[in-house]
Amino acid sequence: MEGRPPVATSSTPAEVDAAPGQSPLERARGLLPGLVPVVALAAVATALGHLVPVVGAPVFAVLGGIGIALVRPPVERERPGLSFAAKTVLKASIVVLGTGLSFHEVFTIGGSALPVLLGTLAVALLGAVVFGRALGVSRDLRTLIGVGTGICGASAIAATDAVISASDADVSYAIATIFTFNVAAVLTFPTIGHALGLSPHAFGLWAGTAVNDLSSVVAVSTIFGHGAATYAVVVKLTRTLTIIPIAFGLSAWRTHAVCRRTNTGEAGATTGLRYVVPVFIGWFLVAVTLNTIGLVPTSWHQALSAIAGVMITMALGAVGLSTRPRDIRHAGFRPLALGAILWVLVAATSLALQGLTGTHA
Repeated sequence: MEGRPPVATSSTPAEVDAAPGQSPLERARGLLPGLVPVVALAAVATALGHLVPVVGAPVFAVLGGIGIALVRPPVERERPGLSFAAKTVLKASIVVLGTGLSFHEVFTIGGSALPVLLGTLAVALLGAVVFGRALGVSRDLRTLIGVGTGICGASAIAATDAVISASDADVSYAIATIFTFNVAAVLTFPTIGHALGLSPHAFGLWAGTAVNDLSSVVAVSTIFGHGAATYAVVVKLTRTLTIIPIAFGLSAWRTHAVCRRTNTGEAGATTGLRYVVPVFIGWFLVAVTLNTIGLVPTSWHQALSAIAGVMITMALGAVGLSTRPRDIRHAGFRPLALGAILWVLVAATSLALQGLTGTHA
């Protein structure tokens, strides 16, 4: 996995099976056997996610998919539909997610929050490289855990996977790792916050920068007390916007690495351009821009957010269904150890930077 070029994995089975001569109806029929179990799993996971929001539908989908794959691995005719959901639906979900974000939010959180946001992100990404290598965690897996911890959990992992084409086992393990420390945050952060005497503003900044998924951020800040949740959510949404430069950076770095290894000429460089600027990231930027200038009605936000959530749940359910559990067992406890180290580092860095910038009062 360490040296796998993204170009080699860019074509999904669904894309390969969709021959030029096939009609749209024939292509849809080819995807149907794999999409049916994905939709069913997403429906169950979404219902469970509403019942237990701290866990969230994506985690239920991944774990449920792995459980099903353990008992009944997918058959060949299901693979095109599973691949379509895990790749194409995943990328589309990130675009829809952009309709709920605004560039204005970067400025509304206040100048004091930006050093904390950027500092914790840098610690997460740098720590993933340094400690991931020391623990022997593969490149793709440590990248997914790093962005999941530093940005926004499952959504960041999904966006990063769409750029680097990580294995299903790596995606599943990364999401399971992030979920573990979301639960740990819900159980410990409010108590620690009160013990440290944090104000609602300071706790909201801490939760927004050190807790991963939005549902867990809301849960943690609501448990802490009135006034923390609103600020935490704004910080969290601003943090989500860092998906854009991170995705561009990963894509450009991977393309450069592939060109250097393969000594590509003009044709190879042309092929690489689509990875430097992934199409779905371009549409994501368009979606954020449209919302920023007010062309996405506020009344649509809740529905679009729900649609994006269902699409992410479908995509991650397909990842779970495609996962080979033996690959996760082979990874051992080292990725979980990396997740623990990054979680502690990010939480501590957030508090330290708040103290240095005077936002802890």
